[in-house]
Amino acid sequence: MSVFLDTSVVLASLDPDETHHAACDRLISAGQHKLYVHALAETFSILTGGRYGRRLNATVAARLIAQSVIPLVQVQQLSGKDMLAALAECEARGVRGGAVYDWLHLAAARKAGAEALITLDVRDFRAMARPGDPRIEPP
Repeated sequence: MSVFLDTSVVLASLDPDETHHAACDRLISAGQHKLYVHALAETFSILTGGRYGRRLNATVAARLIAQSVIPLVQVQQLSGKDMLAALAECEARGVRGGAVYDWLHLAAARKAGAEALITLDVRDFRAMARPGDPRIEPP
């Protein structure tokens, strides 16, 4: 099965204190799943921003991503044309403001031909998913 992971799965895989750490770590460690390139920046932002009560040094966060994520996932990109097409769908999908970032993960998963998008934010992703999109599933 072709599986796409969102940022929440990456973050949980890196945090042994996270409730879903074991399941998310297994998904990342499988080494065959895909990830939207923007998830790398989101992961870095959260690791260095202190949002979860921890703030990693930028060099440490970059090294953690480089060693614990990049070798184990296939990175999917959206071209400028892909991005504009996805943005053109926002109104029909009910996507506004910051939800656009989740929407772009889903658009990248569609482009990659993923059968499922795995996330800890199931409700948010299901709200914008439509028939023909990858299934939205928890880890």
